[in-house]
Amino acid sequence: TSFSTPKKKKRDDGMREHVTGCARSEGYYKIDKKDKLKYLNNSRAFAEEPPADTQVRTHPPLTDRRRSEQRRLLSSFTGSCDSDLLKFNQLKFRKKKLKFCKSHIHDWGLFAMEPIAADEMVIEYVGQNIRQVIADMREKRYEDEGIGSSYMFRVDHDTIIDATKCGNFARFINHSCNPNCYAKVITVESQKKIVIYSKQHINVNEEITYDYKFPIEDVKIPCLCGSENCRGTLN
Repeated sequence: TSFSTPKKKKRDDGMREHVTGCARSEGYYKIDKKDKLKYLNNSRAFAEEPPADTQVRTHPPLTDRRRSEQRRLLSSFTGSCDSDLLKFNQLKFRKKKLKFCKSHIHDWGLFAMEPIAADEMVIEYVGQNIRQVIADMREKRYEDEGIGSSYMFRVDHDTIIDATKCGNFARFINHSCNPNCYAKVITVESQKKIVIYSKQHINVNEEITYDYKFPIEDVKIPCLCGSENCRGTLN
């Protein structure tokens, strides 16, 4: 029952001759190593040969020193808005390593898990953008629900970011009268965002704090930051 299949012949132009007259009915052809090497050598030589009317320019690889020089030049040429946008894009792709745990200031706090240099973006304050009218309604509703703390951050006169039920680790940052960070409003793609910047070098396991800058009110909120120049109240 076993019979040998006729050996496929090659034509003069190098193409195989189909015995059955149809390439699909004969399955796959096994290519010899000589044919493979011949094809690869021809394709490699064609790829390495540049066109005659073009000039190829090679650039030396960037060293760490050249990279730092380019970053320094970029920061000097770009303005504050452009540098903020550049830092924000870097923050999106390479987030700082942070953790939240119990704080000696108040309840929960945010701590650094890696050294953070001065004037670096630490984290974005994420939440829902709402208007002042909605913020007043939610504040009353949070009090009725027994939520002791509301995490609302004012962006401008009309916009407030509410991170009480929809936010990230930034809502755990505690207030301090002598903080190591500060909050800044930047504009990214015509949308205002709140970003926490570092004022100074922050060590590992150091708590991240900033000044809430609450407006002055008659009913005072006690401050528990414990710093030397503590004002005693948040407002």
